[in-house]
Amino acid sequence: MENLVYAIILLPLLGFLINGLFGKNLPKIVVGSLATAMVFASFCIAVSIFLGFNSEGQPVIVKAFEWFRVNGVQINFGFQIDQLSLMMVMIITGIGSLIHLYSIGYMSHDKGFYKFFTYLNLFIFSMLLLVMGSNYLILFIGWEGVGLCSYLLIGFWYTNEEYGKAARKAFIMNRIGDLALLIGIFMLASQTNAVDYLTIRENAGKFELDGSVIIFITASLFIGATGKSAQVPLYTWLPDAMAGPTPVSALIHAATMVTAGIYLVVRSNFLFTLAPSVQDGILLIGFLTAALAGFYALRQNDIKKVLAYSTVSQLGFMFIALGLGAYTTAMFHVMTHAFFKALLFLGAGSVIHAMSNEQDMRFMGGLKKYIPLTHATFLIGTLAISGFPLLSGMISKDEILVAAFAKNPVYWVILFILAAVTATYMFRLYYLTFHGEFRGTEEQKHHLHESPANMTLPLIVLAVLSVLGGLINLPHFIGHGHYAKLMEWLKPVLTEESFNQLETTLSAVPFGTEMILLGATVLMFFSVWFLVKNTYVNKKKQALPEEQYTGWEKLSARKLYIDELYNALIVKTVEGLGRGGKMFDNGILDRFVDFVGDGAEDSGKAMKRVQNGNVENYILIMSLAVGIILIVNFLLQ
Repeated sequence: MENLVYAIILLPLLGFLINGLFGKNLPKIVVGSLATAMVFASFCIAVSIFLGFNSEGQPVIVKAFEWFRVNGVQINFGFQIDQLSLMMVMIITGIGSLIHLYSIGYMSHDKGFYKFFTYLNLFIFSMLLLVMGSNYLILFIGWEGVGLCSYLLIGFWYTNEEYGKAARKAFIMNRIGDLALLIGIFMLASQTNAVDYLTIRENAGKFELDGSVIIFITASLFIGATGKSAQVPLYTWLPDAMAGPTPVSALIHAATMVTAGIYLVVRSNFLFTLAPSVQDGILLIGFLTAALAGFYALRQNDIKKVLAYSTVSQLGFMFIALGLGAYTTAMFHVMTHAFFKALLFLGAGSVIHAMSNEQDMRFMGGLKKYIPLTHATFLIGTLAISGFPLLSGMISKDEILVAAFAKNPVYWVILFILAAVTATYMFRLYYLTFHGEFRGTEEQKHHLHESPANMTLPLIVLAVLSVLGGLINLPHFIGHGHYAKLMEWLKPVLTEESFNQLETTLSAVPFGTEMILLGATVLMFFSVWFLVKNTYVNKKKQALPEEQYTGWEKLSARKLYIDELYNALIVKTVEGLGRGGKMFDNGILDRFVDFVGDGAEDSGKAMKRVQNGNVENYILIMSLAVGIILIVNFLLQ
């Protein structure tokens, strides 16, 4: 077990080192194959551990070495293998290896090919470190590593100034959350004299329920999660992250970086259960994020921007589940979302590849006959996220809706509306892209072609997972909870109170009521599908340029002017402080330094006149000095 654990995390690091040091001189096929093989090998090892892992067993701690001691507390650098970390590792390496394979074809003509795969391997290594670490400090190292890699990958085409700005925006906004996370970890360490998960879990009972200390700690951890998982108010970096190559968008949005915040909260469930008021805050932020992002997505014209806001909205759904205490439900949606969102982003990349790098849906249309495989797999992804019956997205989202109804029927109504919004913007994207008449240029039409096999194979695998992935945690309504295998699998990771709370919540809704709720969501799905198809296919409505929208459509297209508001209140303020600091530096500090320097220079010039090398003058000055001293001494007596 120990050697296998080391292999999982070190193989991507080895790929990073080999490609980073020698990749420039290696053939592209060797660079891409090596990077992909390293991640896929980690996935295979993780699956082998999973198959032999006792689902009810205790966590396996692999201690690499003693890191340091402080105030008598020993901090070890090690890894924790349990149900949660195994689940995350398989998602990261499984989806990650498919994205690596896809990237071989997508980035084949890019000059920075070897650098791209070097960064990808480092990204996977950092994410594995984050989820496999046995304590919060190792999690933080991986957390920062993922932040660094996201900066490198988002700004990969750094010659474009706007892409560089997007990378800096992601980096800076994440630093805000990272500072809060670090404060929470330090506070946690000061209260428990430990940073490892097991010790803190054992001592968590010492905290007062909803006391000021536990509220401060969990709120700090949650703020850290809002940065990585793009929740209000730290969410505007994620849509701008579309500046990076499309495989990067899939990697960040599907299975890795944005799920880090969800993982943090679930891993710390023994703390959040003690802070109900913070859970209420998580619930509120989740609702607000899901609503805002869903509204923005309704009138975006960039295919990747629609998917980006879709990710933010779906992350809001996951945080709603966390706020309801449905930790396993949140993780279930993390898993299914990884399947269909990776499929959608890679499908969008295939569309962009066929369209000669065009991303605006206003210039697409009718693509289903030119790229049929991409069309079929993209349709499956669209149906999954929109809630087609028994597809993976519908099953996981239904569980969130049931948990919401059990807590408060009003929550269910809000989520029901948000689910309808999701289906609306996704079907709008689908019909504008694949149906109707082609609206691009003749040159683009001439070059339309299906992507190569190394790009379409990942699409097929992800499409199958999007269809069958929900079976991992069979619908709650089948057997009314008795077949929720994922919930049972994650049970050892949760405190007994957390698990009982979830089981009670899901069992609180009578079977008949649940069937009515399910019927309503299914009816909603088909109603939205019919209305959107009627609008964009039968009535042939087209997307308009942003400046031509009016009313709510303009607000949606301009994202409620939140970016402009942030720019006015924060960016301009910081720039103003920077200009003020520059004026103080140039006007006062520089002048003071110049004054001191000039004074030294002038005094040196004055002394130079005296120190002229004339011995007679030196004797005269000495005689005068002695005389003055004698006179002063006589007068003082």
